[in-house]
Amino acid sequence: MTAEATPALVEGPGADPATSGSAAGRGPRARTTTAYLRYVAGKLAGAAVSLLAVLVTSFFLFRLIPGDPVKFMTGGRPVSARQIAAYRREFGLDLPLWRQFTDYCGKALTGDLGTSYQFRAPVIDKITEALPNTLLLTGTAFILYTALGILLGTRTAWRHGGPGDRLHTGLALTLYSIPSFWLGLLLIIVLSVGVGPVPGLFPTGGMESGGKEGFAYVVDVAHHLVLPVVTLVAVEYGQTLLVTRSALLDEMGSDYLTTARAKGLRDDLVRRRHAVPNALLPTVTLVFVNLGRTVAGVILVETVFSWPGLGGLFYQALSVPDLPLVQGLFFVFASAVIVMNTLADLLYPLLDPRVGR
Repeated sequence: MTAEATPALVEGPGADPATSGSAAGRGPRARTTTAYLRYVAGKLAGAAVSLLAVLVTSFFLFRLIPGDPVKFMTGGRPVSARQIAAYRREFGLDLPLWRQFTDYCGKALTGDLGTSYQFRAPVIDKITEALPNTLLLTGTAFILYTALGILLGTRTAWRHGGPGDRLHTGLALTLYSIPSFWLGLLLIIVLSVGVGPVPGLFPTGGMESGGKEGFAYVVDVAHHLVLPVVTLVAVEYGQTLLVTRSALLDEMGSDYLTTARAKGLRDDLVRRRHAVPNALLPTVTLVFVNLGRTVAGVILVETVFSWPGLGGLFYQALSVPDLPLVQGLFFVFASAVIVMNTLADLLYPLLDPRVGR
């Protein structure tokens, strides 16, 4: 009996050896794809449940804020009971709480987050108007502190125990523990107002001085952008540095690095081509998490620097309280964190095949 006839006997009469071999070869890949799709479905379902929980929480949580929106809308002027009733009827505040909740959820699922009390405009329009300003601030800071954290994290880990490692690690831990609003106020005092011989170099707040166009406008916005970005970078880069450093230190004792050195590769090539790519897996996850967290956590920085973004808008809405605007912004902030966390979860199995299998 020949070797070619053996597969036919194993598979049964009428089986095509070529087809059987191909199917066997595709088996592990098909199982891997199925496992990943099951993993993706689970993560997406978890994200959907989280978004629903945020929607419910955003409605009931801010109903606990003291203050009457109707009094704000009347500007404290004496008004008749009929006028107050008309305001409440206009914004649905006269309805039972359960009815307000069902109306809110139904509209939110269609993209309607209600009408702002103080601006008398759709909440989604106010969010869309302020979102580019927040993305400019957070995007610039995110790129800078991610690049700075990865660069310094790899260098400090590769030369761990040295003076540079101790300096950068200590500075990162110190800055990471400082509240962003406190650091922002300190920068305003020193670099905007001026202290002693140090003159004020940057604006105290806002996004532009006004009256400028073209390239002069770009320079003006960049000038206003410096201090808020420095505040965010100083507070956030430490976490990326520490995670990258820790991951690279775990990789440095691996056998494959010893083998690479034994082959005669230079130390910098061993670091760049072998150690760093494997050590960046936890950092990639952190990058996505930080992106969502930075968008949600920019409230204090935007408030301190009077930056006209979502954070400043949220602070304005809380002071009223403007319930539809507060709820809408809270939902956007929480959604940014959930979406970025989910993207990190979906990307990680592609970088590390052991996850999600």
